[in-house]
Amino acid sequence: MTKKIHIIVGMSGGVDSSVAALLLKNQGHHIEGLFMKNWDEDDGSDYCTAKQDLEDAKQVCAKLNIKLHVANFAAEYWDQVFDYFLQEYKQGRTPNPDILCNREIKFQVFLDYAKSLGADKIATGHYARIATINEKTHLLKGLDQSKDQSYFLHALTEAQLSQAVFPLGELQKTEVRKIASSEEFAIHNKKDSTGICFIGERRFKDFLARYVPKAPGPIETLHGEKIGKHDGIAYYTIGQRHGLNIGGLKNYSEEPWYIVSKSQKNNTLIVAQGSENPALYQSALQTEPPHWICNTPTNFPYSCTAKIRYRQMDQACELTKNNDGLIVSFSSPQRSVTPGQFAVFYQEDICLGGAVIESAINQP
Repeated sequence: MTKKIHIIVGMSGGVDSSVAALLLKNQGHHIEGLFMKNWDEDDGSDYCTAKQDLEDAKQVCAKLNIKLHVANFAAEYWDQVFDYFLQEYKQGRTPNPDILCNREIKFQVFLDYAKSLGADKIATGHYARIATINEKTHLLKGLDQSKDQSYFLHALTEAQLSQAVFPLGELQKTEVRKIASSEEFAIHNKKDSTGICFIGERRFKDFLARYVPKAPGPIETLHGEKIGKHDGIAYYTIGQRHGLNIGGLKNYSEEPWYIVSKSQKNNTLIVAQGSENPALYQSALQTEPPHWICNTPTNFPYSCTAKIRYRQMDQACELTKNNDGLIVSFSSPQRSVTPGQFAVFYQEDICLGGAVIESAINQP
């Protein structure tokens, strides 16, 4: 990108977005920042760090001598992300709101807002790359394999990607922190944000209970024996070990119990013992209709790799069409396939797209 253009950077108050703004300014572009408020802090909690994050963003923008805009997208976030988040949990599934937030808020609402301010493009501190191949705009993994965030960006469209810039895609996280330190950014040692802002450090179950009523039911073994009670299957996820309050049962070993499936119909959690229990592993999964960024596969079965969670190593698989979705058959069984999460597909470094996981399948 040699042409000097007007870019608005999504400033979070963290190290990554701060260094992204610095790098783009040093390239000679006209840079402004925008801080997004995506959650209403008047919910009576002190868990969201938005106030401190805004102050940090202001300090960085002042140091870089760039203008900082502040926009409140809380209403859009509630309607387009949080409502979906709640509906998924009410159905006993485990959603990933970060992926929806990227598609609906950061690369749509923010993009539209930035355009209204005269921007040519937007930029964020994501660890991913964008490349034009055969006149198509592709999403590529970030070079830092431990920080690659293409998984969270797979639901973007080619049009959205063509108007975005990821300045950190070629860098290692350690390099980014060194740059922040050398520039004497006060936030150079700031801890990376984890989880969802509005939940913060509080127990997830306590937060969710404010919106999804408790619905107690049984915890059963694979053989249908009732060995405990749960507060509502919405509060638990596949593969979970802690918080089940079962153990020391007569006629059972001391091995820990894990959730292997959930029955929405019977309001039941099904559990099994042992971290390597075969019931924790599935050889295939069914997805909802997939989203392809630019190149839609036409020849099925289609061989590629997939991730079913962030930071997972790429897993060899084969895709076949089934109704409007896909069956993803893995070369090796996968642990804790979780409905509501996303399967994201790759050809080497190119992120092809992905799909919501509908159910696990055990194939011979």
